[in-house]
Amino acid sequence: MAKVRTPPEAWIAQGLRMLAAGGPDAVRVETLAHALGVTKGGFYGHFADRAALLEEMLDTWERGVTDAMIEHVEGVAANQDARTKLRRLFEAVDAVDDEATLGVAVDLAIREWARRDAVIAERVGRVDNRQMAYLRSLFGEFCDDELEVEARCLMTMSMRVGDHLIRADYSDRRRAEVMDRVSRQLLA
Repeated sequence: MAKVRTPPEAWIAQGLRMLAAGGPDAVRVETLAHALGVTKGGFYGHFADRAALLEEMLDTWERGVTDAMIEHVEGVAANQDARTKLRRLFEAVDAVDDEATLGVAVDLAIREWARRDAVIAERVGRVDNRQMAYLRSLFGEFCDDELEVEARCLMTMSMRVGDHLIRADYSDRRRAEVMDRVSRQLLA
């Protein structure tokens, strides 16, 4: 009987969970193997070393927060106007709790990592610039003022990243109600 190997995606997903929980220093081959219930020998069948795994984890995150998100919006809102695409984007971002990227926790862990590592900061900058370019293309379809486009893009990005760090109450309002109002104002 052939021995079943742990696929690379399992190592990457577990690595992302560990990154989200404890930052890049928490991502250790031995710890990953233990969490997966396998020996660490299988790791080296997929990755040259820990650095290669970290690179694959970053690639997975980047694909999830850029390519996959844009493809999703363009797929569900193909041939629709920019406001509809933005609504779909806001809904998708709000609903993200995807196993491939582990959503917000991984994003925040990578952004924290970028504060201490210039290479990671450069990569986060590239991701942010790709997201901003997509937002510009959408907001630019119904905003003639370039400064207004930039302001809406910045507010959207700030809302996406910062919303998860804010612990304030919304008076007697539900978060969903407030976020709906924010979205409507951005799309006005």
